[in-house]
Amino acid sequence: MAWLTHRPIGLTHSESGSDGGYTLFSSVRGHHASIIDPQGQIVHQWHHPEGIQHVKLLANGHLLIQTLPPADAAGREKIGGSAGAMIELDAEGNTVWEHRDITQHHDYVRLDNGNTLYLAWELMPQAICAQVRGGHHHDDDPELMWGDVVREIDEAGELLHEWRSWEHLDFNEEVICPLESHKEWTHANSLEVMPNGDWLISLRLTSTVILVDAGSGDIKWRWGGSQTHNEHDLKRWGPAELSHQHNAQRLANGNILVFDNGCHRKRGPSYSRIVEINPETYEFVWSYSNPTVLAFYSFMVSGCQRLANGNTLITEGASGRLFEVTVDHQVVWEYISPWTIPSPFGPSPAVFRSYRIKADDPRLAGYALSAANYESLNTAIAAGVLQTEPDYHEPETQPTL
Repeated sequence: MAWLTHRPIGLTHSESGSDGGYTLFSSVRGHHASIIDPQGQIVHQWHHPEGIQHVKLLANGHLLIQTLPPADAAGREKIGGSAGAMIELDAEGNTVWEHRDITQHHDYVRLDNGNTLYLAWELMPQAICAQVRGGHHHDDDPELMWGDVVREIDEAGELLHEWRSWEHLDFNEEVICPLESHKEWTHANSLEVMPNGDWLISLRLTSTVILVDAGSGDIKWRWGGSQTHNEHDLKRWGPAELSHQHNAQRLANGNILVFDNGCHRKRGPSYSRIVEINPETYEFVWSYSNPTVLAFYSFMVSGCQRLANGNTLITEGASGRLFEVTVDHQVVWEYISPWTIPSPFGPSPAVFRSYRIKADDPRLAGYALSAANYESLNTAIAAGVLQTEPDYHEPETQPTL
């Protein structure tokens, strides 16, 4: 979405056909998370002094947040999407669980058994780094590159399992976009656990979505990447049709839904879209884009969620725009985040991801959701007053989110 001199904020559009319910979101690099009602009124907030980068509402009603990385932590990774800790907050904002790992980033999943999976970075061996293809080399490239890892910990924070991506990926298939740096290989940005326990992972720098066998660690399915479109590649992995995507997820019908950011497309202008494909045939089942390409584009972060009535909630992350579309592409609800946070790109309204929650969702049972509790804030937003937060300094962060 283009940046306007006088930018509207809060609820900007609502009509019949919306799935309704509450919406949960947080600002990238902010210190708060919010629940808004269908009218765009804030009805609940959490705050944390370490920052709130990404949030998920757990089955027990608690909020599992990913904090900002500590700027002075020795050995911390300074790539976009970095975090410092996962902290579980109750409805009042009290900490009930936490796990600290300065190499964690982007996404995490609380498992039914109480364990937690999360993405992390680890420096890869020199012999592995030498085989990585693609990327734009610079004189200041580090000697070792960062690779993606999936870690599983128990409730006590003990490491139970670790999957290293470079032990299973193919160097000839996972080729870094030539316009991206050579500081890391794949840049995973979403992690989802499938019904059978396997992992669906989005790899941004190679424009690939992979399905990992949680037992063996092998790659069972792959979509996107730099394959050459020959008959063998098409049959094995499907066409190379993604461009720096986010938030890959399995739908109830078995299809895969992805926010395809669309930066660095090989032909034509950059534009974003939502795509749903059949993983067996690689056929597009549904997609959403705007015929005016500048009207829908996010070069970073972003997400999507298929709702109960068939609509799709879309997080156009870079601009902080949350909107809901019907199957036939009609926008029936739209909200613009009122917060601007200092960032390497200037004041930013960015939202990593948002989630729609039904009003009768049992996870909300312990919450007293009320716009009256935030009357002054809601009044200011309705009047178009932008909300700001103190600067957060994260040195050497690059825009790979």
